[in-house]
Amino acid sequence: AKDNNDEGAHTIGHIAEKMDLKVPNLEAFGYGNITTIKGINRVLKPKAFYTKMQEASLGKDTMTGHWEMMGMYITKPFQTFTDTGFPKELILELEEKTGRKVIGNKSASGTEILVELGEDHMKTGDLIVYTSADSVLQIAMHEEIIPIEEQYKICEIAREITMKPEWKVGRVIARPFLGTHKNDFKRTSNRHDYALKPHEKTALNFLSEAGKDVIALGKINDIFDGFGITEYSKTKSNEDGMKQIIKTADKDFHGLCFLNLVDFDALYGHRRDPIGYGKAIEAFDKELPLLVEKLREDDLLILTADHGNDPIHHGTDHTREYVPLLVYSKQFEFGKEMPILKTFADVGYTLTDIFDTEKTKHGESFLKYLK
Repeated sequence: AKDNNDEGAHTIGHIAEKMDLKVPNLEAFGYGNITTIKGINRVLKPKAFYTKMQEASLGKDTMTGHWEMMGMYITKPFQTFTDTGFPKELILELEEKTGRKVIGNKSASGTEILVELGEDHMKTGDLIVYTSADSVLQIAMHEEIIPIEEQYKICEIAREITMKPEWKVGRVIARPFLGTHKNDFKRTSNRHDYALKPHEKTALNFLSEAGKDVIALGKINDIFDGFGITEYSKTKSNEDGMKQIIKTADKDFHGLCFLNLVDFDALYGHRRDPIGYGKAIEAFDKELPLLVEKLREDDLLILTADHGNDPIHHGTDHTREYVPLLVYSKQFEFGKEMPILKTFADVGYTLTDIFDTEKTKHGESFLKYLK
C-alpha cells in the first residue's frame, strides 16, 4: 500500500461507514470474520472458509490482479497515464502513422468524453484518445465518420506503438459510437480490445489442455486475450453477470467458470461513489443464494477480488490492499479461518490441484485448509 500511495485504503470498511450495509448472505459466509466491518457481524459457524490475500506482483491494475490469480506474476507494472495523459512523443507518432490529429489525451469516462468532444470529432475526423485508472489507451470514433474497419486498423497501429516498454499499456480499445449530437451519442457493440496475451501459461491453459471447460464471463476473455479459454460470453452489468453464472451453474460442465462483476469497479469505485458501491454489494448479496441453490455437491464457489477500489480514497485509481477470499461448497458442514495468503496465485494453483493438471509456477494450494 505504501509504495502505491494507498495507505489507509479499506474498500469495504469505508463503504460500510458511509451507509447501513445489509449483506446477510455474505455475513453468513463469514465476510465479517475476515476483518472488522461496521454492521457486518462475525459468525461462529460461517458457511465458507475465509481469509484475505495480498498481491505479490507489482501494480494494482485489472490485468495484473487477474493474471496473478491464475498463477502468473507481473514484475514490471503496465504503464498507466491516468494523471498525465499520454506522452507527446507517443501522440505525435500516432498522428503521423494514422494521418489524423488527436484530441482529448486525458483520463475520462467514456460517456463524458463523447459529450465533450464527439461533435468536434464529427467535424474534423480527429481521434478522441483517452485513458482511465487502468493501463489502457482508448480511441473513440464515430462509425459514420471513420468506417469500422479503418477504426480497427488505427487501433492496431496504436497497439504496435504502445508495445515500447516505456509506453506499454495492457490494452488498446476501439470505442466506436453513433449519434448526431452530444446528447444522443451512444457507444456501439463494435468495441474491440487489443490486449497483451499473458507471456506464459496460466491455470486457464493447464485446465483447458487437460480437456476441462474454461468458461469466461464478463471481461475475463479480454483480460486473458482468449488464452486458455474454451468458451466466453460478455456481460452488460453485474445483474447480467449473475444471471449468466447462475445459468452456467445449472449446466453440467466440468472445469472452471470465471466471472468478473464489472460494475463495482467501473460504475462506483472509479467514480468514488460509496453509496452506489454499497447498494451494488447488497444487490449481489441478494443474488448469491440463487447461485448457491444451483451448485452441485462437488462444486466449489470462490469469491474474491483482483484489487481494491476504495470509493473515499484520493484520486480515481484502484487501491492496493488485501482482498477478501471466501470459499464455499455444499459439502462443508461449516467453514473456518484460513491463514492469510501471500499471493493471489494460490487461487490458480488450487484450481490445478483440484483438477490434477500441470501446476502453475507460483502459489500453493489451499485445499489442505478446507477440512
